[in-house]
Amino acid sequence: MAEVLFYHLTESTLEDALPGLLERSVDRGWRAVVQTGTEERRDALDQHLWTFRDDSFLAHATDREAYPAEQPILLTTGRENPNEAQIRFLVDGAPPPELAGYERAVFLFDGHDAAQVEAARTHWKTMKDAGHTVTYWQQTPDRRWERKA
Repeated sequence: MAEVLFYHLTESTLEDALPGLLERSVDRGWRAVVQTGTEERRDALDQHLWTFRDDSFLAHATDREAYPAEQPILLTTGRENPNEAQIRFLVDGAPPPELAGYERAVFLFDGHDAAQVEAARTHWKTMKDAGHTVTYWQQTPDRRWERKA
């Protein structure tokens, strides 16, 4: 069973929070896949990850490019795992695939978007019922993550 984390964004945007989480995943030696709800969001994150910080970038590609299996970070709208990632990030209410084979799954959701909050609640119940270890993390005013459940 995968460890499943729910990250409730209350103080920052996805674009602010995701790069740091991806950096920590890559530092662990993990490959990552980021599943978005739309192609537009995938493409916007693609551009953002190249320029999110002046002194750094995250090597990545999207699922429409050649050699997805070679990518340390793959952005996709699909449910496949072509780069054999150990961690899967699900954003914008993207529907999760089967999580067998992943060490960790992370649902990131915008606390100011009622549809994303409701989708996270549904996914929480589904993940618990499936037997995954599930934890809930919320941002503090200083943008740190605090475990709430």
